[in-house]
Amino acid sequence: MGESAWPAEWFEEHRTHLRAVAYRMLGSMSEAEDAVQETWLRADRAGTDGVGNPAGWLTTIVTRVCLNMLRTRKARREEPLDLRVADAPVPPEDGGDPEEEAALADSVGVAMLVVLDTLSPAERLAFVLHDMFAVPFDEIGPMLEKTPAAVRQLASRARRRVKGVSPLPDSDLTRRRRVVEAFLAATRGGNFDALVALLHPDVVLHADASVIPTPGPVVVSGAVTVAEGAMAATGRARFTGVALLDGTVGLAMAPFGRLALVLAFDFADDGRVTAIRVIADPDRLREVEVAVPQDPAHPEDPAAREKTSWPGRS
Repeated sequence: MGESAWPAEWFEEHRTHLRAVAYRMLGSMSEAEDAVQETWLRADRAGTDGVGNPAGWLTTIVTRVCLNMLRTRKARREEPLDLRVADAPVPPEDGGDPEEEAALADSVGVAMLVVLDTLSPAERLAFVLHDMFAVPFDEIGPMLEKTPAAVRQLASRARRRVKGVSPLPDSDLTRRRRVVEAFLAATRGGNFDALVALLHPDVVLHADASVIPTPGPVVVSGAVTVAEGAMAATGRARFTGVALLDGTVGLAMAPFGRLALVLAFDFADDGRVTAIRVIADPDRLREVEVAVPQDPAHPEDPAAREKTSWPGRS
């Protein structure tokens, strides 16, 4: 490789950006790190000759590495992680840090990761690069061996899946979102009194048999009892985020990027929660349409908080 080899400090300068792209493409911190490492190996072998824009060139390499990984994953028909929902999430065998994984999931949005996991590799690449990193369609085309028009269609199809639709007025969605966000914050923070205040005194929680190790569904009632159960779930709340579930606001839990359960809510006129349905059965989960709730600041752009500049290509 000689003088044309990639200086390590050049690569480290762009590592954070490369990992951001890889994480959104793959939904797993450990896989994203593997993709970034493979990008370094390929760049080091190729050297710097003819590279005018290192950031853009490295981003193209990591994108192609991720595309290959997604296609391999699809070919293997990987199943979601075999997690016992009643237990707190545990790191994968490769030693990934669950705290860092949860922080990354929060930064991207749990609902976004869940929806991205349902897209085809080509749809995911087109949406992530264009909608999250502002990559022009004519730059994405060569990566997928498609025309810019075809890539535009892929991104549009993915965008419809990400955004979803709701029959509820925006005002109702906004009001429900505030309650669900407060429910999640109270659960994560262990704020029992705040959680009880969000619940109707006669609230009823239904959990299917896959949620906890019981022979059948579980039903509990009463604000205090339901809040006590939620407090026991503080650990798995790290991997939980607000999502649009069949057109209304709820919560989705997705440790390491894979959907494990959802919480659907019913509300009284005063905004308090009257019922919670916890669904973890795989067959029932597949029937739930998950989408990304609107960002009030950018109601027409579900990926607005993710969008950043594309460093270009040489």
